Amino acid sequence: MTDRIDAHHHLWRYSPEEYGWIDDEMAALRRDFLPEDLGREIAAAGIDGTIAVQARQTMDETRWLLKMADECEAIRGVVGWAPIAGEDFPGVMEEFEFKPKLKGLRHVIQGEKDENYILREDFNSGMRTLLGSGLVYDILIHERHLPQTIDFVDEHPDQVFVLDHMAKPLIREGLLEPWAARMRELGKRENVWCKVSGMVTEADWKAWTPESLRPYLDVAVEAFGVERLMAGSDWPVCLVASEYGWWFDVLRSYFAGFSEGEQDAVFGGTATAVYGLE
Repeated sequence: MTDRIDAHHHLWRYSPEEYGWIDDEMAALRRDFLPEDLGREIAAAGIDGTIAVQARQTMDETRWLLKMADECEAIRGVVGWAPIAGEDFPGVMEEFEFKPKLKGLRHVIQGEKDENYILREDFNSGMRTLLGSGLVYDILIHERHLPQTIDFVDEHPDQVFVLDHMAKPLIREGLLEPWAARMRELGKRENVWCKVSGMVTEADWKAWTPESLRPYLDVAVEAFGVERLMAGSDWPVCLVASEYGWWFDVLRSYFAGFSEGEQDAVFGGTATAVYGLE
């Protein structure tokens, strides 16, 4: 059987200065979340390995995540941060040359004041230097950024991209369009994969149901095909709306009607192949 992979989670040592985005509504997240906490969750949920993803835009966090990955066998890969738009990029990447668990990079595009940040020349110049490195680029956006993202991907047809959290559709508001049409368009780019993650935090935290998520999951399947989807928890952020195991139960229920091979792809095979996990 294919190893079960959680393709997207975070780790942190909490401080209010470094995690200012964790507001009073997210008070449950105002504590440390470390590999030992992760270990308990994945053991209970039947997950074999994980990919840890950056939550702060610092090289120090990237180094720390790699250290945690070296010390924790379950963490198969890291998607870190580096200054892609910076003048020193890609030179700053040389220190990671012998860090095989670094599998990708991510920038918090959704947090940039410039709605067209992803199209900036300095950022795209940095992206061009990634080609040939073997690193994946994770795209973190809100649904309103999909038009710019499509143009961005078209600038880099040979780069491997993974869309995080299905581009954060407006589930709480019950809106499918124009997100759905834009997802179908992005899905035509065969160098883009999509993480089925982060949905419960875009829904009503206290009132969401599996049925309320189904139309959005249907669109993801239609846009990318099952073979280009990968399951992720977005733990511990998901805890504001769902326990770790419950989220994977929801996904297993949704994909239960698909073939065994398709389920293997969503729950581990695709993440393993795309990120080159050991």
